[in-house]
Amino acid sequence: MYQFTEDCLTGIPEIDEEHRKLFRLINETMELLHNDRMKDKYREVRRILAELGRYTSVHFANEEAYMASIHDPELDLQKKEHREFRQKIAVLDVSDLSELDDQHEALEELMQYLTRWLYHHILGSDILIGKMPPTKEWHEREKPCAFTDEYRTGIPLVDEEHERLFEIIGRANELVKAELLHDKYDEIVGILGELREYTKEHFRDEEEYMESISYHGLKAQKTAHEAFVYKLDNLDLEQVDDNQQEYLEELMEFLFGWLSNHILKSDKLIGV
Repeated sequence: MYQFTEDCLTGIPEIDEEHRKLFRLINETMELLHNDRMKDKYREVRRILAELGRYTSVHFANEEAYMASIHDPELDLQKKEHREFRQKIAVLDVSDLSELDDQHEALEELMQYLTRWLYHHILGSDILIGKMPPTKEWHEREKPCAFTDEYRTGIPLVDEEHERLFEIIGRANELVKAELLHDKYDEIVGILGELREYTKEHFRDEEEYMESISYHGLKAQKTAHEAFVYKLDNLDLEQVDDNQQEYLEELMEFLFGWLSNHILKSDKLIGV
């Protein structure tokens, strides 16, 4: 089963409920694929996949309409990602699944791909929609990236590495405030590289710790980590150079928003 964890919540009830339904449809498909006792399971598989395709289109349309209503700057990027997902579903020919014995593995791999894509998309893009405070409010905070006690998990290694991540993001925030520094490109690239590498190191350490204590939420944690790393690995640095100030402000909101949300709603459960 693929879990819809709190990491996936955008804070927008309508969007969150639609995401939950997408996960339910994917889980129904996977359950049917592994149900060897059901004689005519492929008819049901075909029905659910068709419903998944229809519901995905409805959800994307609703999500894009909401983003347009709040003038979200990421709308064009979201539309592009939505098109890619729809194209991937469209290539699946489900007109005849009666001879699926030799196609079963391929279909299961496709479902796993769709699920990974959905996790990446929600955690790397949707989580930003309507979640973070306005930029003005963000900059008015005295210490927006302070590592306070509320973020402590009680696990020394994890807390120490989280504090380091906050420190790196804090330096990026100082660039946002540096009004006299016109060309920030080199500094931005340097900090993003440092953040990317240390994030990967931290996630490895955290996952090793969870594995050592047989933590039940390890799989969901790995998926969330993978999605965040994917976002870091695919930052558009050309966009940074073209519109440094606006891009850095939005990036800061995403980085700190994702990390603080992940710590408070997922990492703090590790030591419980």
